[in-house]
Amino acid sequence: MRVVLVSTSAAELKGHATGLWIEELATPYYLFKNAGCEVVIASPAGGAIPIDASSMSEGFFTEDSKKFMHDAEAFGQLSHSEKLDSIDFSSGVDAIFLCGGHGTCVDFHDNAVLKSAIETLYAAGKVVSAVCHGPEGLPQCNKPDGTPLVKDKVVTGFSDAEEVAVQKQDIVPFLLESKLKEQGGKYESGENWTSKTCVDGTLVTGQNPQSSRACAAAVISVLKSL
Repeated sequence: MRVVLVSTSAAELKGHATGLWIEELATPYYLFKNAGCEVVIASPAGGAIPIDASSMSEGFFTEDSKKFMHDAEAFGQLSHSEKLDSIDFSSGVDAIFLCGGHGTCVDFHDNAVLKSAIETLYAAGKVVSAVCHGPEGLPQCNKPDGTPLVKDKVVTGFSDAEEVAVQKQDIVPFLLESKLKEQGGKYESGENWTSKTCVDGTLVTGQNPQSSRACAAAVISVLKSL
């Protein structure tokens, strides 16, 4: 099984330093590896991926994140990520996993290459998954019948309450919860900063950094059932 982890390439959001929230890539990376998957790390621009410094601060720098930063092979992949448009999503890819971090608010939400990758996989019955701000990449996508990808789907993602709590509500392109609801998604959330994962067919979403492990585990379960 081949899983493509997609990270942001953006280090700044309207003057605010940002990037990848490392937990949301590191934990899924090891879960997928341990499940025997081939893991590819990709980004819109390719090459080195910026990491949000806050995700390596006290209380947020998880054990998997620390392990990843000292893992030569893993960090090597992060430093030399594959450019998203160099990957053929029409064959040989079983799942895409969109990692979060506020950088996605710059280069996920209006990205034709990412849109095509997601729509191609979804139409082929492959797994489309995203955690925290990773679902920024979903609203631009449609099902094969032309309706929004998330319409009538049980989904989650960074909640409006969490966005307000981190005081980024005025600089993000849209509030993710509100946007998913606007598109007809059956949005669900847990309490702020608690693990919440939704599975609806081959669409798997996680609410926040605390959901990255459960979200990746759910992807593995769906892959095994296909």
